[in-house]
Amino acid sequence: MAVWAVGDLQGCHAAFVRLLAALRFSPDRDQLWLTGDLVNRGPDSLGTLRQVMALGAGVTTVLGNHDLHLLALALAPAAGRGLRAGDTLEAILTAPDRDHLLEWLLYRPLLHQEPSLRWTLVHAGLPPQWNVSEAAVLASEVAYQLRAHPETFLASMYGDRPEVWTNDLQGADRWRFVVNCLTRLRYCTLDGRLLPKLKGPPALAPPDALPWFEVPERRSAGEPLVFGHWSALGLHRAPAVLGLDTGCVWGGALSAVRLDVDEPPERWPLVQVSAT
Repeated sequence: MAVWAVGDLQGCHAAFVRLLAALRFSPDRDQLWLTGDLVNRGPDSLGTLRQVMALGAGVTTVLGNHDLHLLALALAPAAGRGLRAGDTLEAILTAPDRDHLLEWLLYRPLLHQEPSLRWTLVHAGLPPQWNVSEAAVLASEVAYQLRAHPETFLASMYGDRPEVWTNDLQGADRWRFVVNCLTRLRYCTLDGRLLPKLKGPPALAPPDALPWFEVPERRSAGEPLVFGHWSALGLHRAPAVLGLDTGCVWGGALSAVRLDVDEPPERWPLVQVSAT
């Protein structure tokens, strides 16, 4: 059995099919870990979502910000979050199997752990105040709220505040902070304040902005994490940190790294296919 982590698909169905062939992937034998953002921006969000679902138990995916945006459009229309320029979600919203697709997506986690592999899967990142165990508890709390009260939760999900985690955060503020970390985080300050609007590569970041995984003394340091979301970062392989969004939707590549190996980062098996 092989366990492959794959970066953001974002509706790039044709590239995903080619990657599965390159991996010789069999859902009866192997496992795929997808970093989220299955849909949006790419040319075939509907086909991508159907393909992922068809893999059944052979695939594990976490929710990304674009996946949550799709759920908000469908399940919280009164919130006024309509389709945005560049969205490619209308085919899902009008599909005959729309309800089945959305229900499946609604029940994907925000964080996935596999103790036997030691790896933890998230879409974006963790703030320095959390270790992985704490992040897992908070992810489960938010997932419960999303499933139990989808319209209310999704309508209050958007926004950049609060910027800093405190243990006494409650209700919508607490859940919004968790969502922003797990699905939007790239940079934060030395004291752990989120900077969700920053998107560029680290070389162009302002002096007070650090990639979340480079904040000194972050509490999740040393706990292996795999994530996507950050196409400007590209492939990032470092001890206990694996970034896999290589910008397929922007004409880059779709990348897979094998997790079930005991090798240094530079020797982790890598398979990539081009966007076209």
